[in-house]
Amino acid sequence: MKDKLMQQKETFEKLASKYIDRPGIDDLLDFLSQSDFYNAPASTIYHGSYPGGLCEHSLNVFNSLVHECETSLGENWQDDISIESIAIVALFHDLCKVNTYEIYQRNVKNDNGKWEQIDAYRKNVKFPMGHGAKSVFMLNAFIEITPEEGLALYWHMGAFDIGNYSTVNELSKAYETCQLAFLLHIADMKTTYITENK
Repeated sequence: MKDKLMQQKETFEKLASKYIDRPGIDDLLDFLSQSDFYNAPASTIYHGSYPGGLCEHSLNVFNSLVHECETSLGENWQDDISIESIAIVALFHDLCKVNTYEIYQRNVKNDNGKWEQIDAYRKNVKFPMGHGAKSVFMLNAFIEITPEEGLALYWHMGAFDIGNYSTVNELSKAYETCQLAFLLHIADMKTTYITENK
């Protein structure tokens, strides 16, 4: 397991360093190394609910988003969306989950019908801000993002994360005006419900 986590960390850092050339990216990667990002789950009981699931999910979304761009926009897709933007929104779309999960003991019945305690994850939200909004907020503390990247990050959950003052009309408008936002949403959903749903 430790080797897999180290390999994922190396892959993540190589992609970020190769494709993202913005002031602050080194500070962001340092922050991730000091956080639980590379060991954290992607969720409590759904996709990637195991050590390293968050990093693995981020890498999977990167690969899925590149594929979506190639198939949906064609071979010249980088004329419309830069690979740097792809790397930023895919690798950091779930930055909001850093330092959010904690391990606790949960009671479950084993195969023999007897109760036993197992390690499980639960959220311990210390900074309660909407999913997409929190990722934008945290990322902006390290690197400057474009309006398109901000839209993609903010709306990557689609209708699954609509706040009190956000509307489905705003979501539709974001997807109409920003291909990157729609493509990130599709890549995240495909990764969650197809790639990682095995």
